Amino acid sequence: MSDIEIWIVIILLTVATIIDRSAFWVVGHHINLPKRVQEALRYAPSCALAAIVVPDFFINDNQLITSLHNPKLIAGIAAAIFYLWKKDMLLTIIFGMGMFTLARLYF
Repeated sequence: MSDIEIWIVIILLTVATIIDRSAFWVVGHHINLPKRVQEALRYAPSCALAAIVVPDFFINDNQLITSLHNPKLIAGIAAAIFYLWKKDMLLTIIFGMGMFTLARLYF
């Protein structure tokens, strides 16, 4: 691609992003979603995060690994249990990274 084509693509993607993200500010108050849909949308961020993070626990080198010799899986389970116990996200991240390091070194 030439330089001008790259700049055209960047500008068009920028305009598309601005239109997409500002649409709810402009017409959002005119759209009434059913209460059930509004309640379901509350879980969208956590579902998206789970869809990104959970496959990483089970896939290593393009292979599905469900055994306890998988350091990511061990650290994920330990971090989940730790979070249920302490309810502190920052400590859970630190604990999970520590468990991942230990599991990677010793398993």
